[in-house]
Amino acid sequence: MNEDITKRVQALWQDLRTALTLPRVSVNLMHDRSTDNDPFYGRITAAIHREYTRRHPHFPLIRFLEYGVAMCRLPGDHESWWKALEGSARRNVKKAQRLGYTFERIDYNAHLDEITAIHRSTTVRQGEMDEAFLQHEAQPVTDPPSRNRLHDYPYFGVLKDGQVVAYAGCMVAGEIMMIHVIYGHADHHANGVVPLLISGVADHALRDYPEVRYLAYDKWFGASPTLRRFKRKFNFMPHRVEWVLS
Repeated sequence: MNEDITKRVQALWQDLRTALTLPRVSVNLMHDRSTDNDPFYGRITAAIHREYTRRHPHFPLIRFLEYGVAMCRLPGDHESWWKALEGSARRNVKKAQRLGYTFERIDYNAHLDEITAIHRSTTVRQGEMDEAFLQHEAQPVTDPPSRNRLHDYPYFGVLKDGQVVAYAGCMVAGEIMMIHVIYGHADHHANGVVPLLISGVADHALRDYPEVRYLAYDKWFGASPTLRRFKRKFNFMPHRVEWVLS
């Protein structure tokens, strides 16, 4: 027990040292440029700004999503991004492609049964899954189609034989594409479906959202060592972020 406590203290101390030396970035959500889009996108952009910049419930001197945002700074093209990945990440993507998996933007509502199956494919991900979530069936989304490339909420999928086996929902707001949800079917994890999904999302961000400069994947602090290792392979590293609304 004492050894376990010592390891936890050491990990917390290392996280504190990391937090004090994080690279800083300023991310413009470009809310003012959402006026020619459906009002939905202006509302959710303002909502995420309020959420990200509210006071942290446990550390009131800092903002809720200020320290330790796991972000990848996107270069000018997918090839440069690809070359910067760790070799194991590239091998995982190639494995999925070799096995016949494909990536594409998907219509979420056309794959509700497959998405429900993905959610229910395992009771443990980064900890025990909530039983209510496992029993709940995926429901249709009602997001209106975006009218520009500055604000959007696309869904992407990895498919095998026409069936979605991994998916991600991403919020696009000005300079950021934030991976809000990402799940893979447990039966396909070993085949590299989630790495292929992330690679496809990065390619899509670089190709179709010219204002996006950063791809983000939740938080660094609080993630398990395994998840941190996975994020690092794809160049998602902790940053200190200033969120600019307009």
